[in-house]
Amino acid sequence: MKNFALIGAAGYIAPRHMKAITETGNHLAVGYDVNDSVGIIDSISPQSEFFTEFERFHEYAWQLKRSQETALDYVAVCSPNYLHHAHIAAGLRLGCDVICEKPLVPTLALLDELALIERETGKRVFNILQLRHHQAILDLKQKVAVEARDDKHEVELTYVTSRGKWYMESWKGDPRKSYGVATNIGVHFFDMLHFIFGDLQKNVLHYATNDKAAGYLEYEKARVPWFLSIDSTDLPQSVRGKQTTYRSITVDGQEIEFSGGFTDLHTISYQEILAGRGYGIEDARHCIETVDTIRSAKPQAPDTAEAHPFLNWLI
Repeated sequence: MKNFALIGAAGYIAPRHMKAITETGNHLAVGYDVNDSVGIIDSISPQSEFFTEFERFHEYAWQLKRSQETALDYVAVCSPNYLHHAHIAAGLRLGCDVICEKPLVPTLALLDELALIERETGKRVFNILQLRHHQAILDLKQKVAVEARDDKHEVELTYVTSRGKWYMESWKGDPRKSYGVATNIGVHFFDMLHFIFGDLQKNVLHYATNDKAAGYLEYEKARVPWFLSIDSTDLPQSVRGKQTTYRSITVDGQEIEFSGGFTDLHTISYQEILAGRGYGIEDARHCIETVDTIRSAKPQAPDTAEAHPFLNWLI
């Protein structure tokens, strides 16, 4: 049994980490968050210690090191994006391996800094890239790998996940903290595309505002117009009033159904990490470079063949 700490225990994704820790037979020793809305922990790990000041959390975690029985083995990081680097570094320097939500960090320079801290501490950073464990994605990857073809696949990525007015008032609505909508809701899709279709060869931004973005990515084996939005008015007419999220990936005109199967992906991710098969810094490098390029790019008028159909509504 391994001992875990959880940073960002009041966040949206934190319960999935709590569940993964307990379902893999491990112990959540301590949680930390500046917010105290962590009642969910009562149904998962009620005996866990909890702090709302980082200094008290860090001191408690340090004291646990005095006994081999209580010493922390892992720190899970679910804090806001802009705090990932500092919290990962703190976990490594506590002598723990670290499991972090995506994006690990916003830039390749900070990723290299984490690699340096790994070498200094002898500990590892693992990124939650859960779509790599989704069976529909694994099946598609296998299909693409065995196909013999001279042309590239025609892929279209659309993700509209409606968010209320609270979003812009939270850290997620501040691009200095979330790094923008393409990073915050898109990074795992961009990782998935690389995982299936190979290295990125072209990255063009067509449109970007605080609540939506669109562009074109070309991989070794695919051409991909993409559209991401948190604006409910971007939902297709066919689903408006019925659902608040629209997720679609088509490959050569065929819809890839993967709306289900998400429930246990964090637990599977933890199982793989604990078995020594987790995704580390170099696995995350490609998607971090992709979103960093998108963030710094200036929108360009799209070539007709590269434009996502939803752009017709906007330009």
